[in-house]
Amino acid sequence: MNLLLRFALGVCVAAVATQGSPTNAPAPKDQRERHLANIRQLTFGGENAEAYFSPDGTRLIFQSTRGEYPCDQIYTMKTDGSDLRRVSTGTGRTTCGYYYPGGKQILFASTHKAGEACPPKPSYERGYVWPIYEGYDIYRADADGSNLVPLTTTPGYDAEATIAPDGLISFTSVRDGDMEIYTMRADGSGVRRLTNRPGPDGGPFFSWDGAQIAFRGRPLGPGAELDDYRALLKDHRWRPTKLELYVMDRDGGHQRQITTLGAASFAPSWHPDGKRLIFASNYKDPKQRNFDVFIVNLDGTGLEQVTFSETFDGFPMFSPDGRRLVFASNRNAKVEGETNVFIADWVE
Repeated sequence: MNLLLRFALGVCVAAVATQGSPTNAPAPKDQRERHLANIRQLTFGGENAEAYFSPDGTRLIFQSTRGEYPCDQIYTMKTDGSDLRRVSTGTGRTTCGYYYPGGKQILFASTHKAGEACPPKPSYERGYVWPIYEGYDIYRADADGSNLVPLTTTPGYDAEATIAPDGLISFTSVRDGDMEIYTMRADGSGVRRLTNRPGPDGGPFFSWDGAQIAFRGRPLGPGAELDDYRALLKDHRWRPTKLELYVMDRDGGHQRQITTLGAASFAPSWHPDGKRLIFASNYKDPKQRNFDVFIVNLDGTGLEQVTFSETFDGFPMFSPDGRRLVFASNRNAKVEGETNVFIADWVE
C-alpha cells in the first residue's frame, strides 16, 4: 500500500512508528522553497503526521504508532520536538488531534470504545480502498489526556475535528449515510449538518476568526462513480478520488469552490491573514503520486507551490502568528515510507 496515496484521501489517518531523539539541525535547503527558512526536523523515523499547533503556538499535537502500541495514538510535543507525551488511551486506533481554545483541553477521534485492539485493515479485493472505521468517535480530554469524555456516540465514522476560537467544533461523519461535514458545540451538543451533496465532503478546518470553514470534496452526480462510492461506504470503505478545495460560512452557507486542479487536493488550512489557504496536492505530478504543499487565494488566484520535495509533503498548518509552518514529509527518509514532522520559518 502506497503511503502517499493513503495521505491523498484527505481523511486524517497516519501510521507512525519509532522516533529517535530530536535535533535542532536545519534540514538541507532547496532554493525553490523560498517561503521556508530554517527547516527543522522534529521527529525521526517511522511515520509521523497531522501535527497541529496549540493556540499559543508552543506545542504540537500529532498522531503516531510507537513502542508497545500497535496502531496510531495521539501525542503532543513542544515545537522543538522535546517533551513528547502520549495523550490518548493506548488502545484502539486514534486520529485527528486538535487543541481547544486556551490550550487546556484537546480532542481526537478513537476506536477504543469499540475494541482495544487495532481495527482490521480493509481487504483490497475490490481494488485500492481506505477504511472509514465505524468505531471512530470524537473525545475531549484535558491536555495531558486525563478526564476523557466522549462527544459523539452515534454509530458510524465520526472524526476529522477542528475547533473555532469560540469552541464550535467542525467534523466529518457518515451518520446520515454519506460523508458530510457537521458542527457541534464544545460539549458535543447541538449537532448541525452543513453539507448535503453526494460525495466525500470532509477535512473541515476553521478560519482563524472562526467565520469560515475550508474543506475538501468531490460532488458526485448519478452514475457508476456514485454507485461505487455508495456501495463502498456501506462497507465502511472509500476509494481514492480526485478532490478539490471548497470554503463555506460556518453555518454551511455560501459554499464555493476554490481549486479546479483535477487532482487530489486536500488538508486545507488557513493563513492567519484569512485571505489564503495552504494545502497539499499531487496535481504537478503527471502520475499523481507525489504531493507538495501549495498556497492559493480564496478566489482561486495566486496559486503557488511551496514545497518541492521529490516525495510526499502535506498536512501544512501555520502557527497562530503566521511566522512558522509545520508539515509532514517523507524528505530525509532513512527507509522508504518514513514520514516525519518538520517546522520552518515562513518567509513572505
